[in-house]
Amino acid sequence: MNSKKKKGVRKRSLKRQLPFYLMMAPGLFFIGLLFYLPMPGVILAFKDYNPVDGLFGSKWVDPLFTNFEFFFKSETARTVTVNTLVYNTLEAVLVTVCAVALAILLNEVGNKYLSAAYKGAILLPTFLSWVVIQYILFGLLSVDRGIVNHVITGLGGEEVYWYSEPAYWRVIMPLAYVWKNVGYYSVLYVAAIAGINTDYYEAAQLDGASKWQQIKYVTLPLIRPTVIVLSLLWVGKLFNGGLGDWNAFYTLPNDAGALYKATDVIDTYVFRSLKKINDYGMSAAVGLYQSVIGFALVLLSNMVIKKIDPDSALF
Repeated sequence: MNSKKKKGVRKRSLKRQLPFYLMMAPGLFFIGLLFYLPMPGVILAFKDYNPVDGLFGSKWVDPLFTNFEFFFKSETARTVTVNTLVYNTLEAVLVTVCAVALAILLNEVGNKYLSAAYKGAILLPTFLSWVVIQYILFGLLSVDRGIVNHVITGLGGEEVYWYSEPAYWRVIMPLAYVWKNVGYYSVLYVAAIAGINTDYYEAAQLDGASKWQQIKYVTLPLIRPTVIVLSLLWVGKLFNGGLGDWNAFYTLPNDAGALYKATDVIDTYVFRSLKKINDYGMSAAVGLYQSVIGFALVLLSNMVIKKIDPDSALF
């Protein structure tokens, strides 16, 4: 094929794909503006930032990794790192399992009006801010006016001081996160299940497969690629509060100092440190540390999946 024919093919292909490129444009602009344009700011991690001198005029720190030492030498570094990993891992597992189960149940609802009502109900918490959820939670767990304590005392028990005991929040935080986000992820899995050819289910029914067998041998294997892709995306934020969800760890416990042992994660620790000492370099250093570890985890996970099942790998 000569060059003129190649140009003609490319031109026709571009014309056919133009509507899709236009649909992508707002998302690409958003990603470029919020994620790629600020990337030169990573040099803050290696600078003694001065607002007067600006990003490029500020002096480099000596030694170069001084900003990282503040975090790694702090007494709470180990606690917040472990909390971040444990909570994100637990939430990833719980949300995935609950979302898949919920999607399968929703797929079995025959009445389309009921199905739409259920989907709307489970999606509602996704659109609530963590501040609103904090008020709901406080209304449930407040010591003197909380509904839960009223029920406990009404049954003859003693009031529970929820905002003073860290152990309770190791359960409350994952449950609150699942309640807020499971609806969003279940809709993704509902879409994946809807894309399965009904011929598979008809063939399974002809072979005498029960409903559970259809789920086990048809539904779950065919949505596995979707589960793997979403799991890989989860792995990338294991070291982060997670796409804005770090606000949950700051807002839900009312920033109570007594609960830091159970609710403090890397993001909240850095936020409070920035408020108190205004150290931009340290904040940038921890952000870079989180991003590099997250990127490495995605590469490692994808490498493992590629060896086990190449078709399910992200890239």
